[in-house]
Amino acid sequence: MDLLEIATRLVTFFVPFLFSLCFHEFAHGFVAKMRGDNTAERMGRLTMNPVAHIDPIGTLLFPILSILLHSPISFGWARPVPVDSRNLRNPRTDMFWVALAGPASNILLAFVGSFLLVGAAVFFGHAAYFSGIKQLLQSFILVNLFLAFFNLIPINPLDGGKVLARFLSPALNYKIEQNQQIASLLLMVLIFSGLLRFLAIPVELTFNWMLHLASGLVA
Repeated sequence: MDLLEIATRLVTFFVPFLFSLCFHEFAHGFVAKMRGDNTAERMGRLTMNPVAHIDPIGTLLFPILSILLHSPISFGWARPVPVDSRNLRNPRTDMFWVALAGPASNILLAFVGSFLLVGAAVFFGHAAYFSGIKQLLQSFILVNLFLAFFNLIPINPLDGGKVLARFLSPALNYKIEQNQQIASLLLMVLIFSGLLRFLAIPVELTFNWMLHLASGLVA
């Protein structure tokens, strides 16, 4: 792999991944602030600056290696935005919305990417540089859809676990929290066993639906 190919792959895959992760964490902090907790803002985390969210291993090492090595297993994470539930007006309900904000932000970005892709195809479809734009936007959409569906898996410490907690009894939530190590181990098994490939099904279906919707509205 020459330097040009390395640079192309990093721009096409890593840049959308990094931007989407930062937007995901920003969304958590923003909704938390709207619900009464400004912890993220006080700690300098209510920002789109990647430096504030980067985890050296989860944001840089694993994703970049998986991209460069064409690994079938590609995942990563940012430093979680701090949220103090004691500051929330209604902790049980507000934590639901704070948790849901992350995946919802990625769905929003995927929608935006879909409209940009269809618009680019309409106005620049015959241009020589369109293939590069198409590849970048397709990667942007797919990265965001994967982040959304991955984080909605109802396992702690993912957002889906916190979303699910809204509908469980306090006693059951307490038991889950006490056994969070087991949930984290299960998540690692899903990642390294390749079972997360099942996410390709909803991601592909949603990708095609978004493009179809965008095409109908732009055309």
